[in-house]
Amino acid sequence: MFNQISNKFPLIILLVLSLSLLAFKSLMKENEVVKSVHPNVIFVLADQWRSDAIGYAGNNDVITPNLDRLSKESLVFENAVTVMAVCAPWRASFLTGQYPLTNGVFYNDRPLPNEAMTIAEIYKAQGYQTGYIGKWHLNGHGKGEPAFSARDKPVPKDRRQGFDYWKVREVTHDYNNSYYFDENDQKQYWEGYDAFPQTDSAISYIKKNKHNPFFIMVSWGPPHNPYHTAPEEFRKLYDPSKITLRPNVPEALQDSARQIIADYYAHITALDKSMGDILDAVEKEGLSENTIIVFTSEHGDMLFSKGVLRKQRPYDESIKVPMLIRYPKKLSKPRIIKGPINTPDLLPTLLGLSEIKIPKNIEGTDFSKYLIQDIDISNDGALIMLPVPFHEWQFMNGGREFRGIRTERYTYVKDLVGPWLLYDNQIDPYQQTNLVNLPQYKNLRNSMEKILLAKLKQTKDEFLPADYYMTKWDYLYDNKDSIRNENYLLINR
Repeated sequence: MFNQISNKFPLIILLVLSLSLLAFKSLMKENEVVKSVHPNVIFVLADQWRSDAIGYAGNNDVITPNLDRLSKESLVFENAVTVMAVCAPWRASFLTGQYPLTNGVFYNDRPLPNEAMTIAEIYKAQGYQTGYIGKWHLNGHGKGEPAFSARDKPVPKDRRQGFDYWKVREVTHDYNNSYYFDENDQKQYWEGYDAFPQTDSAISYIKKNKHNPFFIMVSWGPPHNPYHTAPEEFRKLYDPSKITLRPNVPEALQDSARQIIADYYAHITALDKSMGDILDAVEKEGLSENTIIVFTSEHGDMLFSKGVLRKQRPYDESIKVPMLIRYPKKLSKPRIIKGPINTPDLLPTLLGLSEIKIPKNIEGTDFSKYLIQDIDISNDGALIMLPVPFHEWQFMNGGREFRGIRTERYTYVKDLVGPWLLYDNQIDPYQQTNLVNLPQYKNLRNSMEKILLAKLKQTKDEFLPADYYMTKWDYLYDNKDSIRNENYLLINR
């Protein structure tokens, strides 16, 4: 017996050493950042932040040191164009990589279908942890339910479109008295100005998931109105009398515009502080090299340019947003991207950067090869649309259906009557001279019309009246005064 044990003793020692080495490696692994094949993705979304309201874009009034720093390490998109300048349609288009008339979300507070394939589901299938924090706005109320009734209710688990970590409110803009629902539909409160604890939650998520590839989306409510509710310490940074206005703000509205923009900038500086906290956390955890960080917004805000507020309109203040993408592992050379990128393009481009196969039902274009190869985006323009005017820009106050193209240089828009707007944004950056009916620009208008028609054909968009789409998707107008009267086309031309 003793001889049998003695003969096996070297094998026993070898086995013990092997197990000890495996245990040691496992222990070391727990204290190291795993070098994942796929990159982490941190997608930071602000609401109603227009493209010029940021320091790196040449705005000397607004204070954004952290985003300015990030811009020096990122691709800076000069022409990030929202396909539809309003909240829910942008979100549905981004999550699905589809145009609004494909996924059916072309009107606020309408639900994104459960069967829609979304960015979280795609990343999750690749082994990613997925999380969402902040404003959702894709659950919506069903037909026959009171308008906006879903905004204060939890989003059912089967309506979370692939996101597991969940601290979400359908919609709120009460930033200092803000609550959310967690994974178990339990109501919780954000303490103070909600963007700050939302950011802290994101940082905690990043720390806990640093050993696995993760996709986290942080969705802030500001700088969306109400404008005057940023923390006092940030509001004190801005003197309305010193705010520089765009020259297309009417003189009669300039005092009001300066006050609103000062408050708007206060929100922006508060969010910039939060963005800095996220960047510092990523650096501290050793994740910078293999993490894609995206910062952008859903749409802009007119802020009294052309005498109006908010969005939906086809002007640059409404349709253009800031956008930065940093990914040191593959995008090592910071630079400016001038070619237009549209909302449906974001999902396939992120998948391309992540080396994940792009599903066939995605309609946007993957521009990742352009970005990796240090060349500009090449395309014929970004589609802009408003199939149904509603809420802040109803038919009764001038809203109209439109389709258009925003190229690197030009904006061309038509309504149901015909060509409506044509701007040369290079020589007329504030879009003060409409060229659409000037005979010397007929050839340009015709060439833009061809581009638009090709885009509509590609997206199977027949450009029909609003009532057609509301009927097709079995939607009701939220307000009776949103409904178009029979003389609408005559009134608006």
